[in-house]
Amino acid sequence: MVERFDAVDVIRTKRDGGVLSDEQIDWVVDAYTRGVVADEQMSALAMAIFLNGMQRGEIVRWTNAMINSGERLDFTVLGATADKHSTGGVGDKITLPLVPLVAAFGVRVPQLSGRGLGHTGGTLDKMESIPGWRAALSNDEMMTILREVGGVICAAGAGLAPADKKLYALRDTTATVEAIPLIASSIMSKKIAEGTGALVLDVKTGAGAFMRDEERARELARTMVDLGTDAGLTTVALLTDMSVPLGLTVGNALEVRESVEVLAGGGPSDIIELTVALAREMLAAAGQPDADVEAALADGRAMDVWKRMVAAQGGDPDADLPVAAHTHTVTAEANGVLSDMDAMGIAVAAWRLGAGRARKEDPVDFAAGVELHAKPGDSVRAGDAVMTLHTSDEAKFPRAFEALEGALTWADPGTTVERRPIVIDRIA
Repeated sequence: MVERFDAVDVIRTKRDGGVLSDEQIDWVVDAYTRGVVADEQMSALAMAIFLNGMQRGEIVRWTNAMINSGERLDFTVLGATADKHSTGGVGDKITLPLVPLVAAFGVRVPQLSGRGLGHTGGTLDKMESIPGWRAALSNDEMMTILREVGGVICAAGAGLAPADKKLYALRDTTATVEAIPLIASSIMSKKIAEGTGALVLDVKTGAGAFMRDEERARELARTMVDLGTDAGLTTVALLTDMSVPLGLTVGNALEVRESVEVLAGGGPSDIIELTVALAREMLAAAGQPDADVEAALADGRAMDVWKRMVAAQGGDPDADLPVAAHTHTVTAEANGVLSDMDAMGIAVAAWRLGAGRARKEDPVDFAAGVELHAKPGDSVRAGDAVMTLHTSDEAKFPRAFEALEGALTWADPGTTVERRPIVIDRIA
């Protein structure tokens, strides 16, 4: 087979600040997937894109080329469908209560999720702390569960945008993860190929977010909304705060336990607020703008769907979740007000306790993590519990303590701390 282009010429075009043609983009994505373009060549191109960016037309074409590298699904044959994607954050367990909440209104929710790497926990890791639950489903199994239960949380199949899977691994090792055109096309190629009817994006910014700078997070949100719109997919993004952890737990089984509390009508106010906000957006995009989502949490409808979802994938929704063999409680040294909490420090501590992984092959300790007893704005007295560390290996405590140095900021008793709103902006 005679190749239409030479990788060096494509790299040179973007290196010199040029615009890649549709034909160049189609060829280089396909050739890389086939192994004709070598990793070192795609690394050079990714760095050129990182440094020089892409025009909107280039990003659209790149995304389409990634979609065309694999299969396309179509869940809309089941009726109204909606999906959500989060860019990841500390304590972000929103998917767990959100999927059954939206499905309780008859909207199908095909939530294709991933595992954690680094400081952000993966939805599949959380779900796999439930005894018996399995993430790997065939397309037929997904369709059956969606039809009969209404919601599914599972791993994306290998046939969905395989070019992205290969390029994602490369970006992770070449310092090009933060390139907005590549982030946006990575996320949206999978979501468009998935074939849902509407998509709501939760783009996080702040100390514990992948995209810390608010303006860059806003640019990413706008780019993804444009990609979805250009593809005919109803797409909305919420820009949300990730300065402090979401909820009161960071860690797999701990977060499942907290999610079940929300489905039972309780749970932390920030988790409820964001779950409700995203559910409203998903239901409005699916044609139900007046759905009373709070009622579905309060009356048990969402909990019913959750239990059926878990059981449909082999899990026992009533089984005991893993509990850590070792705990250590951090207490306040003096009376005061917790004025700030570094989400990244908490995340790294949980990761070092065993809740996360450094490499995709690493196992996780489902019971490990950090449980918070106070959040910014709360008053505490000397000796009060501030957080509890959980792990199955007590030798991991010292490095977790190192991550927590400077993670908490204190103010004098009586100090008023203004909390940033969870939802910063809506982009549509």
